[in-house]
Amino acid sequence: MHVYPSALKALALSALLIAAASLPILAEEPLAVTDVDGVEIAIEDTSNVATLGGVFTETAYALGAQDHIGAVDASSFYPPEALEEKPNFGYYRFLAAEPVLAQGPSLIIGNEETGPPEVVQQLRDASVPILLLPDNNDVQAARDLITTLGAIFGKDAEAVVLIDQLDADVAAAEKLVAGATESPRVLFILQPPGAPMLVSGEISAAGSMISLAGGSHVFPGFRGYIPMTPEGIVSAAPDVILTTEKSIERLGGWDAFLEHPGIAHTPAADNDRVVAMDDLYLMGFGPRTGRAIADLAILLHPELAP
Repeated sequence: MHVYPSALKALALSALLIAAASLPILAEEPLAVTDVDGVEIAIEDTSNVATLGGVFTETAYALGAQDHIGAVDASSFYPPEALEEKPNFGYYRFLAAEPVLAQGPSLIIGNEETGPPEVVQQLRDASVPILLLPDNNDVQAARDLITTLGAIFGKDAEAVVLIDQLDADVAAAEKLVAGATESPRVLFILQPPGAPMLVSGEISAAGSMISLAGGSHVFPGFRGYIPMTPEGIVSAAPDVILTTEKSIERLGGWDAFLEHPGIAHTPAADNDRVVAMDDLYLMGFGPRTGRAIADLAILLHPELAP
């Protein structure tokens, strides 16, 4: 019997396939990611991830990893389909363990503001891997987040493309800001649900965005957010008041916001320089950061408008 070379190759391939089928399937090595406390978290299963924070949800979708997301928190406004399609379990700063665990997450991703701490501990005690990342507020933080989630979801190539687009957007925003003719004093006001009105210092997400967009701060060098009385807002005398769309809603709309006794008696209100942006877009430091800087720059510097 004659066996032709092509037949020999086929027989050899069949033998290899049979041998391979008899071998155990070896799992890939877990991915080790360092969390905010410097602890390495072993990530093995990303089939049903819970994202605690809108920026994590937004970045996962931008990477094309939305099928990995099983549930989101209530701040995941972008893209809109995230809250429409995925279960949500409340706001990431004020969680309860039971609704999160009810989703059976294979991994939880949040930041250092995720809480309260006792709930985070309950989730850890339930043996669910939790990756809490730093809550940094700058362009590099956006790059780092894209890189990290790209590695977690196996989307490294997509992460490179996304970072390239981010850097191009940031460069365009910097060029725009360089043309500003003034540096207005800006007061950022935030109205959280069921809490006193807050204002931000320079060292905060809102403060970083104001700097990047060419504004100066009413409270330079101050960290975080503090309650502020109407008298305090008036005495700050900001040239521009910046707020969020959700804050406007919580105070009953634009008319109610502008009639607030502190806001109404400021140079910003007198000169019609009270502006608002989407909360996540303004302060998320995700893939859209460069475009958000440019849009804020135009709000702070009307002379830059096309």
